[in-house]
Amino acid sequence: MRLLQRFFTALLKPIILGLTVAAILLIFIPEFRQGSGLNVHWLQKEDSPPKRLSYYDALSRSAPAVVYIYGVSIDNPNPNSIFRGRTTERANLGSGVIMNEGGYIMTCYHVIKDTDTIFIRLQDSRTLEAQIVGFDAETDLAVLKVDADDLHVMPQVPKTGLRVGDVVMAIGNPLDLGQTITQGIVSRISRNNLANYFDFIQTDAVLHPGNSGGALIDSNGYLVGITNANFKTRGPSGSGLTTVDGINFAVPYELAKKVMEEIIVSGTVVRGQLGFTGNALIERKGMIVTAITRGGPADDAGLKLNDILLSINGFEIEQNDTGQALNMVSQTVPGTEITLRIERNEELITLNVIVGSSASS
Repeated sequence: MRLLQRFFTALLKPIILGLTVAAILLIFIPEFRQGSGLNVHWLQKEDSPPKRLSYYDALSRSAPAVVYIYGVSIDNPNPNSIFRGRTTERANLGSGVIMNEGGYIMTCYHVIKDTDTIFIRLQDSRTLEAQIVGFDAETDLAVLKVDADDLHVMPQVPKTGLRVGDVVMAIGNPLDLGQTITQGIVSRISRNNLANYFDFIQTDAVLHPGNSGGALIDSNGYLVGITNANFKTRGPSGSGLTTVDGINFAVPYELAKKVMEEIIVSGTVVRGQLGFTGNALIERKGMIVTAITRGGPADDAGLKLNDILLSINGFEIEQNDTGQALNMVSQTVPGTEITLRIERNEELITLNVIVGSSASS
């Protein structure tokens, strides 16, 4: 009996060891689980490039939604001219972004300004005539519409959460080279003295003529802005406008989407306005009033030159920054009564003013 137990013990040990080794091999070598036997290629070094950082997937989702825009203009529209009817095709006007399946396209206003007939070319080579729905000169944005099926819509999220330092890519048709991608980071999100009512996205992603109206996307392929290659800066000693390498701008997505929705609904963008201008104070909070529109809301309320505006409807004007307060006014529905808190001859005064309207297009 004891001899039989020793026999079975000796027999079970290699069986258990074999099962254990087999289980380990099945866990760590997937080739053994394929049912086709051992593939010796797993022992060989794969002849493939190492894994690299790439934005290919992001661009595959977004790039097909960026279109080329070109148009036809009449050189001499004078019906009495002997050159009547002569037209010129204006190629490489710029780029545009397909925003929804209804065929609405965002671009820059300067891209389509003074163009009689507008065409867009899709990435699938279709060419379509586009109609102007409306524009907003303040933000230099315009909305076009095409009638087509199977449009590739740009990926979007309600809030981009864009930050300085985020990687961004510009997609457009610079210099009529065909669709081109440039990459950079967000350098700054601020007014940059280019606009009174909103913040621009400043980036070092390269833009050239033809990029205007194209897409600025993040590393996941979501739209974060509409690029604008039309902004320039003064040269040395105030000489003509020039391009500065590494400084380019885009209108933030949230603002562009709002402008588009207003244009689609009413054909125009209506902003609140008070009818005055001023300069921010450097050494303290507030802004000094430098001009007042006669008969405008501020004039009717009793605002005077050299008044120091401290707050608008309880929103304090920060030191050396008037943009946020003016933006709040522009977002206020015309006809709304708001309160101005001012300082005049070292005396604090409160004025009630009815917000006027300023419509674009």
